[in-house]
Amino acid sequence: MTSNGTSPESLEADLARQREELAATVTELHAKLDVKARAQHKAGEIKDRATTADGKPRPDLTVAALAAVALVAGLLVWRRRH
Repeated sequence: MTSNGTSPESLEADLARQREELAATVTELHAKLDVKARAQHKAGEIKDRATTADGKPRPDLTVAALAAVALVAGLLVWRRRH
C-alpha cells in the first residue's frame, strides 16, 4: 500500500480505465472532425431516401421535381411578360 491508501494494482487498473476512456474520446473526436466521411455518409442517406430498393428514383419525388421545375419556368415566363 502507498501512503494515500491505494495499491499499485488499483492504480494500474485506474490508469488502464483512463486510457480506454481517452482512446474512446479521441475516436469520437476523429469521427466528428472527418468531414469527408460525414459528407459521404450524409450523401448515402439522402440517396437511400430518394431511390427505391432497386436504385431507381422514387416516382413521387420525380413528379414533385418536375412540378417544381414547371412552376419556376412558368413564373419566369410570367414575369418577363408583365
